[in-house]
Amino acid sequence: MRAAGVSDAARAAFRHRYEQLIAGSGGELPGDQLEPVPDVPALGELAGEIPDAAIDSAAIVKLNGGLGTSMGLSGPKSLIEVKPEHSFLDVIVRQVLALRRRHEARLPLILMNSFATRRATLEALERYPDLEADVPLDLLQSREPKLRAEDLQPIEWPQDPELEWCPPGHGDLYPSLIDSGMLDALRERGYEYAFVSNIDNLGAVFEPRVLALMVSERLPFVMEMAEGTEAERKGGHIAVKDGRIVLREIAQVPDGDESFRDFRRWRYYNTNSLWIHLPTLADRGPPPLPLIVNRKNVDPADPSSPEVLQLESAMGAAIGSIEGARAVCVPRTRFAPVKTTNDLLVVRSDAYVLREDDALLEPAPERAGSSPPVVDLDPRFYKLLAAFEARFPAGPPSLARAERFTVRGDVTFGPGTVVTGAVEVSA
Repeated sequence: MRAAGVSDAARAAFRHRYEQLIAGSGGELPGDQLEPVPDVPALGELAGEIPDAAIDSAAIVKLNGGLGTSMGLSGPKSLIEVKPEHSFLDVIVRQVLALRRRHEARLPLILMNSFATRRATLEALERYPDLEADVPLDLLQSREPKLRAEDLQPIEWPQDPELEWCPPGHGDLYPSLIDSGMLDALRERGYEYAFVSNIDNLGAVFEPRVLALMVSERLPFVMEMAEGTEAERKGGHIAVKDGRIVLREIAQVPDGDESFRDFRRWRYYNTNSLWIHLPTLADRGPPPLPLIVNRKNVDPADPSSPEVLQLESAMGAAIGSIEGARAVCVPRTRFAPVKTTNDLLVVRSDAYVLREDDALLEPAPERAGSSPPVVDLDPRFYKLLAAFEARFPAGPPSLARAERFTVRGDVTFGPGTVVTGAVEVSA
């Protein structure tokens, strides 16, 4: 890692995770060792608007390291089209520019890129010269070696040496902010707060009421939670272990433990939208985060390639290690992540409307007050983006009045398809 130019803080974070692994910790959190979290205050209960002068002290950070490999892509996931002629990145940029105009604030947009996403993303941003701010447009997340599963040593893969490396999970945000110089640059220019979210969650828009809470109560860290639904598959939930709040991700669930998807029991799920007090991060350094072990193949496209371990951490797990951290329950409209083609179909459909003036993604009027439709497409035919799009050549069906849309088998949909209520199509 030193030879590859990996920073001191990133190497120290990897050492911490590796020592946890050697000590026998797989980072697992069995459900029978956890208790549900008591009620979390709702966003609607918070104070109103905050002065624009305070908003001027905030920055917006979007995690943009993903390649969309789960959909069969090799480029930045943020460049996938989600609405006609609009990628994730296009929507995010329009949202930020609209916020700047409304609040007359700087509100810089900062992308945390990976080595694999940086070039293509920055090229796409050249179309938006108005996005420039007084800090750089991006910072580069770290990388670490994949470990051979049988002996925990760095794997060698001469066929493609780049596949010997992996990102260390989004918990890398904290050391990367410090080591890249971005934290210093932000503080030197008077920024005190950062709103951080995934670039594939178009509902995660800067919310002044959460910033007002942080300012008024001098909080170091706030996590946005959403009440769970049947659609929860990958997002982590919070729980109580030994009197402390913990975040449990799907990778931390032991084999055979079916408790993870019990959304009625755990109730609050992490949206991965976080608010960070930058002076606190500068003073205390990166928070210690629990280990998450992900088992993969060294070549994700080749299931016969050797098994490797990727040692990761989740940035939201800081809620359990930062003294004074708080959680806020936000409406489901602030949580519209796109992890699979199931999610992509919902966002592309008329179940969501992209507002023209500020690029906010909001539920269609027919869905006011209801959860998004649950889509379950046969993974044999719809998992990869190219195959998915080939089966919806006329675009997505109408889902504005859908509750559930299930497809089993190989079905291609023509124009004018409307899903109402709960529908299953079987070939």
